[in-house]
Amino acid sequence: MKLSDVIAELTEERGLDKAALASIIAEGILAAYQKKYPYLELKAIYDKESDEIQITVEKEVVSSVDDDELQISLRKARFVDSKVNVGDKLWLPFEGAIGRIEILRARQIIASSIRRMEADAVYREFKDKEGSVIYGVIHKCERGGTVVKLRDNLAFLPKSLSIPGDKCIVGFSIRALLKEVLQEPRNENQLILDRASNTFLAKLFELEIPEVFERLVEIKKIARIPGYKSKVAVMSHDKNIDPVGTCVGVGGVRIKPILKELASEKIDVLPWSDSLEDLVANSLKPARVNRVELVNSKSANVWVDEDQRSLAIGKMGQNIALASKLVGIDIHLMPSQKDENKDEAKREEPIE
Repeated sequence: MKLSDVIAELTEERGLDKAALASIIAEGILAAYQKKYPYLELKAIYDKESDEIQITVEKEVVSSVDDDELQISLRKARFVDSKVNVGDKLWLPFEGAIGRIEILRARQIIASSIRRMEADAVYREFKDKEGSVIYGVIHKCERGGTVVKLRDNLAFLPKSLSIPGDKCIVGFSIRALLKEVLQEPRNENQLILDRASNTFLAKLFELEIPEVFERLVEIKKIARIPGYKSKVAVMSHDKNIDPVGTCVGVGGVRIKPILKELASEKIDVLPWSDSLEDLVANSLKPARVNRVELVNSKSANVWVDEDQRSLAIGKMGQNIALASKLVGIDIHLMPSQKDENKDEAKREEPIE
């Protein structure tokens, strides 16, 4: 295969610049020659007509040659350039050969340069998409995460940034946040995806709910346990728009695509309030709260009916933990009135 065919193939397959690729190959071959002939001044140029890399050496024009590698006689030099004189420098075709070790070095340099060029191309293509939701197809399932194909490039979704319960099925489409675009690959990965962050959830709201995208409805805060539940506090900048109803939709029609994307994860959409007491009460949704008492700036006591306690606490205490995370203070459930009455009755029972 001709060198031009190699360059054309790499240009087409990997989307690399043809001129830059030819330059990289020339630099790699030059490095191989320089390794064997470090005392010579050499240049490498890709000759399109001969489809070869031409190696040239700089020689001094002299009247009497003492070193064939560094010098050329005036008589011979004038066959190349009739205007040269003794003391001039002349670039001439280099006839020296290189061995297996030097060729291996050239291959390593060329491969490294091509990888760097590819990384630069990926960085330029995706850097302005960093922080947005992108679509891809699951390409490969690995122990540490999922390889996702984005058209002609591969991205990596680490298990630590995946939603627990996400299934890795090759060929299935997937949406994820493009969390990070690296200048150079890290462990062969340059595009890092994320599905477990609050940002991913917020971006899904923007994609599915026009009022959120247009900033008529603002997401004030998100508390999330990926794979279990998220709490999203929203407020409206238009008095005619109900922020919760707008996000949920009639019969849940607007929230359903987001729920489907997150599989088993539930979402509580609640109204934001500048009143901390109201915000605490709202945050414990779906439980109905009777009373909130702020103890200090770091904690609050909450009273609910007995039949609401399990809802307020949630599975393994996750609902109240999310509520505390959302409002930024510790929430403590106080005993119900019935429990207080029972305790009072016990204290008043006569001792026999």
